[in-house]
Amino acid sequence: MAGNTFGQVFQVTTFGESHGIAIGGIIDGCPAGLELDVDFIQTELDRRKPGQSKLTTQRKEDDQVAFLSGIFEGKTTGAPIGFQIKNKDQKSKDYGHIQDKFRPSHADYTYEKKYGNRDYRGGGRSSARETACRVVAGAIAQLILRHHGVEIHSYVQQVGSLILLKEFDEIDFSKTFKNEVRCPDAEMAEKMSDFILQIKKEGDTIGGVIQTVVKNCPVGLGEPVFDKLHADLGKAMLSINAVKGFEYGSGFCASEMRGSQHNDEFVKTEEGIRTKTNYSGGIQGGISNGEEIYFRTAFKPVATIMKNQASIDTQGKETEVTGKGRHDACVVPRAVPIVTAMTALVLVDHLLRSKISQL
Repeated sequence: MAGNTFGQVFQVTTFGESHGIAIGGIIDGCPAGLELDVDFIQTELDRRKPGQSKLTTQRKEDDQVAFLSGIFEGKTTGAPIGFQIKNKDQKSKDYGHIQDKFRPSHADYTYEKKYGNRDYRGGGRSSARETACRVVAGAIAQLILRHHGVEIHSYVQQVGSLILLKEFDEIDFSKTFKNEVRCPDAEMAEKMSDFILQIKKEGDTIGGVIQTVVKNCPVGLGEPVFDKLHADLGKAMLSINAVKGFEYGSGFCASEMRGSQHNDEFVKTEEGIRTKTNYSGGIQGGISNGEEIYFRTAFKPVATIMKNQASIDTQGKETEVTGKGRHDACVVPRAVPIVTAMTALVLVDHLLRSKISQL
């Protein structure tokens, strides 16, 4: 199975399955001398872990990360950083009923056809449990970004048809994790929470959108042809389980605008050259221009629902799949730290490629 490594200079390789002994990863290319803030890393993991509220799957995992290499006296050595997170609350029996069945909109059918040896327990390698490894690596990347003053803020902007219409410059990002939904507006968060719980009672699921804002990104990140900054951000987001869409800056709305409306005019300020508007989303020609980078990531409804669905089994016969086990009714609250982590991985990789990262 290829495709388990992300990045060119700051590289992350993850391993493990949902119901295996452990999941983990290897980070290669991390600069030496970085002081590892283990508490911060664990906080990011806690924001992603299951069982943290009534809105999420009730699988109970501590998600305690153990570092195995690449660290000495609390600082990185420049050697590969190995880490693992043990799985403790697997209930593989919950998946016995789909051993020979293909669940609608899951990876069961494609894995069976491609590899011929499918781990049906929780989806195996296709499970979102793998994203815990990304959060560890992304938290370390965020520690590097701190040295450059770069901030990443992600929050739930939409659940189903409920949308927070405030512009991101009107939002107090410090309020994002004050509620279970991870929406920085208390009133909208309550509406979203009630809606998710109602969907859960019905045995169904719902999708949503996460907005991300990057502040203080230096000018010059991104390569202008195949490795455009927004292209790498798009790939990073689309590699996350359940993601169905990515748009940055003005996104699809740009198709309805005229050039005279959409162009970001340059102005001279005390801070240097800036733009009057930011429809470009902080990226022009595939390269960061110093303005705020912002983008939206759309998530589909979780595929496992507590309803009977028609399907096909491994013998090609018609069958029925019954939803069982512990699953999220809406994935976006737990996906916020994942989106932040993948953003950090892209930015740090480009920082190191540009050779402007010094600790």
